[in-house]
Amino acid sequence: MPEIGTATATLASQERAAQPKAIPSWLKWTNWVPTLITFFIAGALWQIVAWTNPYVIPSLEAIATTLIEDAGMYWQNFLVTLLEVVVGASGGIIAGFLVAVIMAEFQIIERAVMPLVIIIMVTPIVAIAPALVVAFGFGMIPKFIVTGLVVFFPMLVNSLAGLRDVDPRALDVFQTLHASRWEIFRDLRLPGCMPFVFAGLRIALPLAVVGAAVAEFVAAGQQAGLGSLVTTSAAQANLPVTWGAITLLCVMGVALIAVLALVRKRVLWWAEGDIVAKG
Repeated sequence: MPEIGTATATLASQERAAQPKAIPSWLKWTNWVPTLITFFIAGALWQIVAWTNPYVIPSLEAIATTLIEDAGMYWQNFLVTLLEVVVGASGGIIAGFLVAVIMAEFQIIERAVMPLVIIIMVTPIVAIAPALVVAFGFGMIPKFIVTGLVVFFPMLVNSLAGLRDVDPRALDVFQTLHASRWEIFRDLRLPGCMPFVFAGLRIALPLAVVGAAVAEFVAAGQQAGLGSLVTTSAAQANLPVTWGAITLLCVMGVALIAVLALVRKRVLWWAEGDIVAKG
């Protein structure tokens, strides 16, 4: 019998070795060539418009030049905006998930709180920011709050949908075994809602960058951050600096999405496909 088991294992290993290794997705030309062509066409059109209308948009060379020559200035402002995104988004994401957990467990709280949440979410952030400055001063706190408010609602909606999307048969098994509410949440609701949570994060993180920039646009006080740099350079008609700051905001958003994709692949290795996020 041991000989049979050893022979079976050897045969299985030989079959695996004989199978061709899968080509990494980034090496497949169908995955990156269309994107490369799209960026090339967009860059060419940008250059044509910049050459024919220099007072509308700057050339790509001018943007690259200012990013290189004034790298220190851009880096300092980049760090300020990144701090606003990290702190504000973290607070909004945690608050959205915790409120979703409470609403999922106690429907009476959802009926009581959800109308107020909707009213806050439909209120323009641009209108709230100056009031927050009056309430909390001219520091970073108003910017943190604005960024947190922007990401709060998508996290709340998607987390609540995931917590409610429980397999009824699995729930019946847990209840048959007299599992406590905490055990049902820990072993059933929480793992099941993770795809929805990551779908909400895929919306919330780019919105966090938008929220931080908007907060810097309208919240007076500390003149730092990429949003403030966009405002001041645009007022001076310095288009290369304006678009340089906008470029870094785009880079920040793309980097956050890339990091999220890597984390999702590690955490949700068992999930098939992506959940469509609810905005």
